[in-house]
Amino acid sequence: MFTLTTAAAAQVLKAAREGGTEGMALRLAASTRADGGIDYRMGFDDIDEHDIRIETEGVTLIMAPDSVALLDEATMDYVELEPGQFHFIFLNPRDPHYRPPTEG
Repeated sequence: MFTLTTAAAAQVLKAAREGGTEGMALRLAASTRADGGIDYRMGFDDIDEHDIRIETEGVTLIMAPDSVALLDEATMDYVELEPGQFHFIFLNPRDPHYRPPTEG
């Protein structure tokens, strides 16, 4: 279904510790833009009874049922895009603008 890399999980857990939100789930949300691409949002949140819940890499991920189809098969990673600049990224083959990463 959804994959959280070890690097992303470590950063999520660090952010929870530093932000005083330890023990809270990380909510992932996705919506389709007008051009067909996918917008991603995330933040610590309480679990709702209708949420889909995933336990991975020591992190509880939650998403509303309407985001599941857009996030299915996606991977969230934490990478250095520019020297010293780390960001969360979503690698999602369901996004028409997705291009798999290349080496080099």
